[in-house]
Amino acid sequence: MRKRDKNKEFAVIAYFFIGIFLAMIAYFSYFQVARSEQFINNPYNSRLDSFAKRIIRGDIVADDGTLLATTKTDNEGNETRVYPKGRTYAHVVGYADNGKAGLESSYNFELLRSHSFILERVVNEIEGQKNQGDTLVTTLRDDLQQAAYEALGDRKGAVVVLEPDTGKILAMVSKPDFDPNTIVTNWDAILANDDQNSVLLNRASQGLYPPGSTFKLVTALEYIREHSKDYKTYSYDCTGSITADNYTLHCFGNSVHGEVDLKKSVAKSCNSSFANVGLSLDLKKYANTCEDLLFNKSLPTGFASSKSRFSLQPGASDSEVMATAIGQGDTLVSPLHMALIVSAIQNDGVLMNPYLVQRIENSDGSEVERYEPSAYGRLMTEKEAKILRGMMKAVVTDGTASALSSGNYTAAGKTGSAEYSTTKGESHAWFTGYANAKGYSPIAIAVVVEGAGNGGTVSVPIAKSVFDTYFK
Repeated sequence: MRKRDKNKEFAVIAYFFIGIFLAMIAYFSYFQVARSEQFINNPYNSRLDSFAKRIIRGDIVADDGTLLATTKTDNEGNETRVYPKGRTYAHVVGYADNGKAGLESSYNFELLRSHSFILERVVNEIEGQKNQGDTLVTTLRDDLQQAAYEALGDRKGAVVVLEPDTGKILAMVSKPDFDPNTIVTNWDAILANDDQNSVLLNRASQGLYPPGSTFKLVTALEYIREHSKDYKTYSYDCTGSITADNYTLHCFGNSVHGEVDLKKSVAKSCNSSFANVGLSLDLKKYANTCEDLLFNKSLPTGFASSKSRFSLQPGASDSEVMATAIGQGDTLVSPLHMALIVSAIQNDGVLMNPYLVQRIENSDGSEVERYEPSAYGRLMTEKEAKILRGMMKAVVTDGTASALSSGNYTAAGKTGSAEYSTTKGESHAWFTGYANAKGYSPIAIAVVVEGAGNGGTVSVPIAKSVFDTYFK
């Protein structure tokens, strides 16, 4: 073999190993810079235990500074995690003993870091004293959290409130709840009853429910997309029920709505009309629209949330289509997801990424990091959102949510009664919608009350309590 050929082979081999070396450097740099905090914050990472030996766990506060979680240290140096608001923030703030949940889990790393003045940290290290961890300043509003918590009362369910134009989550309530101050002593009792009550489950973001008539907003959107030029001409004569494929579906309470267009079908929540709409839809396009609205996808959150489900496919029976079109069938959705959908409707079709922490401060109150609003993307066109807003306003002015009529704000939304037991006829009570007024940022809400029946009589008053508090 000629010397030139040998040199060429050596060069190829050398470049190959240099390429591997550079790729490894890039790989490790990526994890060191881009993914390091994610891996450090993993609950299985033992490094966090060493952080806790040097740092007093930081505080968690509401947007106005109301203390939600703090660490108390006694004269012997024993630390106790304390939650001044107790049950009110149980699921969203979470707990830090017997494992971790809520913000205590998703921001575990940030709470165990200290950005106090460097000289102070050095002196504490020398003297063997712990440094104070950083503070999470959340987006949560104490007045709205309290209003939602009290309005839900002793019933099982959830409330989510957020700003459509920023994605800030203003309130998140789930019941039944627990006292995070006694989580250790009551742990066994909580687990013993958890099969029946799922006390530790954050129903607001992780609970999955049939959406009932709130899903008619999705069905209406698909009809509008398939009939963009003539959706206003839709007409149906409701006699109180509809039959197809030997399956009869009734309107709620066997109401007879008479001649209805699409807007009135939404306002009156006419099951028969929407079953008729469903039978006319292209099921493949219907599924695509649901995908557009994040069904069967992970929600864009930095905290634990469940994936909503939509399974209707081409070839489904008429009975399956009819049930799905009114929010029954196999469709499941979380309250957070419904709040995100109506947020996008209110925000001209654009969904903002939901978030719970707006900034991190050190022990002196100086800002360490700030989280800015960011757009997830467009879920629907501006025109489609405007049409749906008109229909949702009719639900308040001429429909099932008339109790939300107010001189202080303009509300819009959709009620729902989602059956979960066909034998007993039991149903969850839903409301999802938004409200706005001059001088205020708009807010969106989703409310579900388990086994409570009619959304208009049960969930709407809860939403009203939150709206009244916000627009006071």
